Amino acid sequence: MLSPRRPERPLRARRTGLLRRVPTSVVVSTLLVFLLVMTVLSVGAGAISIDPQRIVRIIADRMAGSGASGPMDFIIWDLRMPRVVQAVVVGAGLAVAGACVQVLVRNPIADPYVLGLSSGAGVAAVLIITTVGVATVGAFLLPIAAFIGAAATGAVVAMTAASRWGLSAGRLILSGVAVGQLLGGVMSFLLIRSGNSDATQQVIFWLLGSLAGSQWSLIAIIAPVIIATIAATLALAGRLDLLGLGDAHAAASGANPGRTRLVVFALASLLTGAAVAASGTIGFVGLIIPHIARLLVGGMHRRVIPVSALLGAILLVVADLAARTVLAPSELPVGIFTAAIGVPIFIFLMRRNRTTAFS
Repeated sequence: MLSPRRPERPLRARRTGLLRRVPTSVVVSTLLVFLLVMTVLSVGAGAISIDPQRIVRIIADRMAGSGASGPMDFIIWDLRMPRVVQAVVVGAGLAVAGACVQVLVRNPIADPYVLGLSSGAGVAAVLIITTVGVATVGAFLLPIAAFIGAAATGAVVAMTAASRWGLSAGRLILSGVAVGQLLGGVMSFLLIRSGNSDATQQVIFWLLGSLAGSQWSLIAIIAPVIIATIAATLALAGRLDLLGLGDAHAAASGANPGRTRLVVFALASLLTGAAVAASGTIGFVGLIIPHIARLLVGGMHRRVIPVSALLGAILLVVADLAARTVLAPSELPVGIFTAAIGVPIFIFLMRRNRTTAFS
């Protein structure tokens, strides 16, 4: 007796999407233009409003190596542009990491932080802030410590979940949750022990995400890591599709599910660690954006990955613009606005199209 053809339902789901008939190049080009527009508008917004034409001219002059050194040039290029560029890079990294984690554990409500990476970065950040002191934390000390903490946590989770067949989805998510809970307790203990209200406030602000203090020197470190990792993830798009169909189908197609999952886990950990090190634990981007991408273009990862990267960048640019202008001159954590912007859009799209790659 022939067994029922179980792959048919996931394969149909992968061909769905509101923009399924639109070529990927058109979708990506449209999103890229919108991202550039939002970048210019974000750079122009602030205590001093700047005309978009002037922004474009100053940026073009700077990139051509002939920029001036006036006050307006300093505001645009040295203060606002690094922040917006960091939002683009971090948003893209978190969104692609979320797409990887969701197919990695075959759970549509998973995000990069379910693997415990943010907790590892948080423990390292709390340790630095409470021991070194708020005033003496340098521009690179906190990001370096956070990245090391995230990387060490990723290694522990991988070793805990590993078997001779590689990583399994169930062991991976259980290990991530367990390690994350343990590190969350350690973080709370460090905060209580410090008794420093200033340190506690800075830690809370960092845990909710912030792009304040962005610098070109920091972007020069994290941007190549995130861009190269996204490119590597895109090269594995076919294997991600196989993982989404289940281990049996992946193995039948010649892929080793355990080893593939290990590689994807390493890429997701690298993306998350770099993003968290630069901007703190910005929530909802890795959870919401991959869903929106699948609802728009279907479940094929050669489409999901670039669309997720651009949507994540757009969301974080818009959220950061709101974070620094809604209660200006005060600044709010950007994580508040990623949730406020992303969740309503996700709910709207979900009501329009209820089929996803994991439905």
